Amino acid sequence: KRYILLNKPKDYITTLKDPNARHTVMDLIEGACKERVYPVGRLDRNTTGVLLFTNDGDLAKKLTHPSNEVQKVYHVTTDKAVAVADLEKMTEGFDLEDGFIKADEVGYLDPRSKSEVGIRIHSGRNRIVRRIFEFLGYEVAKLDRISFAGLDKKGLARGRWRFLSEKEVGFLYMISNKGMASGQKGFNQDENNDDYDF
Repeated sequence: KRYILLNKPKDYITTLKDPNARHTVMDLIEGACKERVYPVGRLDRNTTGVLLFTNDGDLAKKLTHPSNEVQKVYHVTTDKAVAVADLEKMTEGFDLEDGFIKADEVGYLDPRSKSEVGIRIHSGRNRIVRRIFEFLGYEVAKLDRISFAGLDKKGLARGRWRFLSEKEVGFLYMISNKGMASGQKGFNQDENNDDYDF
């Protein structure tokens, strides 16, 4: 089995092939391995950051199944300062058009710039982070996934990829079993349920 971690840049679509000949994430990992791998979930065209690829269908389905509550951490840059009251609303939760949503953790990444927020969330619903902020009256200027299932992009330049270590693969199997997801790390000052589909 193959497991690849990509630090996705902007303007790449998370799809296997685009009928309009736009850049896809598959272009970025072309030649990485002879096996055919697939993205685990999706990131919007303008969202950057951690994206996992594999040909391990069992693991991919576990990582994207809502019951396993696999966590993602995002760095969100908004068009204006985010109010403390709105951070509290995110952790308390509220109803969107497709149901109740709440963040697992949220906070300012830089206390001097209240327009930069870290959010940890386990929901994989479509465009969920952008929709949370839009619901509260903010426009998301930049969205970067800094962690997925405990995997981060440290040391990985934008547009570059690497293979996962055996230890990392083992960790993914551990947390992808229901009840283990709470062991995933959150963000610090220094995260779409597009179902997996072969």
